[in-house]
Amino acid sequence: MLENPESRSAASAPSLETTSILLTRIRGGDAGARERLCARYLPRLAAWAHGRLPGHARSLHDTSDLAQMVLLRALGSLDRFEMRTEGSFVAYLRRIMLNAVRDEIRRGSRERVDAAPAESMPSRDASALEREIGREMLEAYEEALAALPEHQREAVILRIEFGYTFPEIAAALEHPSPDAARMLVTRSLVKLAEALSEHRP
Repeated sequence: MLENPESRSAASAPSLETTSILLTRIRGGDAGARERLCARYLPRLAAWAHGRLPGHARSLHDTSDLAQMVLLRALGSLDRFEMRTEGSFVAYLRRIMLNAVRDEIRRGSRERVDAAPAESMPSRDASALEREIGREMLEAYEEALAALPEHQREAVILRIEFGYTFPEIAAALEHPSPDAARMLVTRSLVKLAEALSEHRP
């Protein structure tokens, strides 16, 4: 069982080992590098999953366990992943996590249907994110995000979904400075907002 770090600060602390270096070492069989990479990403993935899972699904599968499973799944299929930047790796993890969250929601829904009489079945629970912005807007967001150029999509994911700081984004996307990262995020959010405005009534 991988160790769950006690705080997010440990995961976001500066490190001489970049994600690229850690992945190279993992591909070479370095178990220590595997542990360090998981410690770096586990808190952020767990927090992301917590906001996406409805209450009943969170009770079925602890989000830290789900995040750990996703990390292990990602590291088990590194031969299918081409590392460009840390941002591309985070986007890769997000895609796997999103699929895992959807699987958990479907599994939880099936178990509830099997356990409850049809006339007493509760309506579909919303995740915390859905409660905040609505299911239709969440789907529109996913569509608009997918339509962005790759570097802009990664910038939005890092900033909005995973809470990276601008210095962290600059490092993750190999931009020259935090200000350059800030400008990229701003331009990306403007394009995202323009696409989302088309879905408003």
